[in-house]
Amino acid sequence: MTRRALVVTHRGREEAVAATKEAVEELEAAGVEPFLAPEDATPEDMPELELGIVLGGDGTILRAAELTRGTSVPLLGVNLGHVGFLAEADRDDIGDAVRRLTSGDFTVEERSTLEVRVHTPDGAVCSGWALNEAALEKVDRSRMLEVMLEVDGHPLSSFGCDGVVAATATGSTAHAFSAGGPVVWPDVDGMILVPLSAHALFARPLVVGPRSRLALEVLDRSPAAGIVTCDGRRRLEVPRGSRVEVTRSNVPVRLARLTPAPFTTRLVHKFGLPVEGWRGRPRRNGGPATEGAP
Repeated sequence: MTRRALVVTHRGREEAVAATKEAVEELEAAGVEPFLAPEDATPEDMPELELGIVLGGDGTILRAAELTRGTSVPLLGVNLGHVGFLAEADRDDIGDAVRRLTSGDFTVEERSTLEVRVHTPDGAVCSGWALNEAALEKVDRSRMLEVMLEVDGHPLSSFGCDGVVAATATGSTAHAFSAGGPVVWPDVDGMILVPLSAHALFARPLVVGPRSRLALEVLDRSPAAGIVTCDGRRRLEVPRGSRVEVTRSNVPVRLARLTPAPFTTRLVHKFGLPVEGWRGRPRRNGGPATEGAP
């Protein structure tokens, strides 16, 4: 049986061309056939795949997740972008990373995704999904979006806003973070809701459980209609009078991990957080501890 690996790259960067060439050579040396995803590739275009290698930033990883949705393919991200929160390896480590991936020297981390359904006034239902977030935003930038928020079948509040972001723990460091939402550790199996520029007293970020059902109704009186954007890639129109339902999906995204670095260390590294002077938990003999240092 032919071993085959998907290669997804940010083709617009010169650095990505060299990185792709190196990754392809390492795959071929390991007896794995590389499949380079075309720019216009869809999930239906994918052959049977065993592995996935992503060369770029988080946006490129989101594209690879779209192409492999519903499969068991683990995705290894090599960061060629700026922050690269979902990536596991850096550019200089690409050779070793590919060799470890093809030899099975990695673990798999499953990340929850969101299921999104839009019910429009004419009875139509459109669906989508997201790894990071589903963002409901106003279509007309000069007007406000008037929404009613519902949690688990019960109305919570209505308010005018620029939009609302529903995010996974994975997406807590993406759009939701920039909107003032909390950073949520990946092993917290919940959903986050962050209003954007809301005109209301009670419009704070919320964190709900994995079995909760979030709903946003764009009220008939809303000055603007809305649009839902999933991971910044897939769009669903939301006319006035529509209802957007967000639940936890049963289809995860599988990320290949090469090191057991804790999420705290990843935060420090990716955001360049100041940790100088940290002493850690004292040892029994009174000396400083360095175990677990970032």
